[in-house]
Amino acid sequence: MNVLIVKTSSMGDVIHTFPAIEDARRHRPDVSFDWCVEEAFAGIVALHPAIGTIHTVAIRRWRKRLFNSDTWHEAGRLRRALRAAGYDLVIDAQGLLKSAVVAKQAAAPVAGFDRASAREPSATLFYDHRYGVPRDLHAIERTRRLFGLALGYQPDLSGLQSGIVPPADGLAGTSGNTAFLLHGTSREDKKWPVKDWIETAGLLLERKMTPVVTWSNEPEKAVAEAIARAVPQAVLVPKSPLAVIAAIIGRSALVIGADTGLTHLASAFGVPTVAIFLATEPGLTGPRGPYASTLLAAPGGRVTPAEAAAEAERLIGLQALGRAGADRD
Repeated sequence: MNVLIVKTSSMGDVIHTFPAIEDARRHRPDVSFDWCVEEAFAGIVALHPAIGTIHTVAIRRWRKRLFNSDTWHEAGRLRRALRAAGYDLVIDAQGLLKSAVVAKQAAAPVAGFDRASAREPSATLFYDHRYGVPRDLHAIERTRRLFGLALGYQPDLSGLQSGIVPPADGLAGTSGNTAFLLHGTSREDKKWPVKDWIETAGLLLERKMTPVVTWSNEPEKAVAEAIARAVPQAVLVPKSPLAVIAAIIGRSALVIGADTGLTHLASAFGVPTVAIFLATEPGLTGPRGPYASTLLAAPGGRVTPAEAAAEAERLIGLQALGRAGADRD
């Protein structure tokens, strides 16, 4: 059975789909998976070994150039490629109108959430099979349940495995006992103050860890350079391809991150991960993993660097205990 997954964005949403694929691999070894995703996140999808062909869309770019002939040529090529693949089933794991329209291009039966479960109920008009999944569950569990209903099995929700491994690419000077500080995020109200990142870097140095910072745009570059100036022992990684950053994250001893997709990636790799949530609720979309934890600022309050460092120490200790137990077994 050849199945196409449609989950185009965002990075966190893509990462939240990996445990559902792991369930399907155990229960339905006869199923092969391809994926349709936003071009910016194709490298993230490629981290999962069970994914065959990766089809890319550019909805964000296409919207800005709707009347450009190149846009329609690209969309036409995608449609032809999806139809040529001859899928037996398409699972729209996003539940949005845009993802439903993409899913329909494959000219195959489409499965998705029902009207009460989809993020945009109008998306269900494009589905051939609709399944009810409670909306008050974490996004990972919702997707796991959807895949189970669409493919005919009951997922075991007592465990959580992403199935991804870090790529081999990376940069010299970022190995060893490193702590990646993921300060960049899309919204201003999600950003931890620079002074808190600097204090956290200092606390990690006291714990014999080397802070690592990077950037992807000019405002993030200013923050990363400020941290590196204040803590000269920190490693400043220049703006790099996503595969390089993923490799560094995957071999880090610790990640402390804002509410951003790369923090989700760290938790999916199984790296001890402390997520700092200042303006959003982590309950339904926060990072999940064997050694992931979220510190949530109280209304009108803050998360302190001391709290982040203490939680990081706790998670690293848990990981050490887990490895010792595995060695005994």
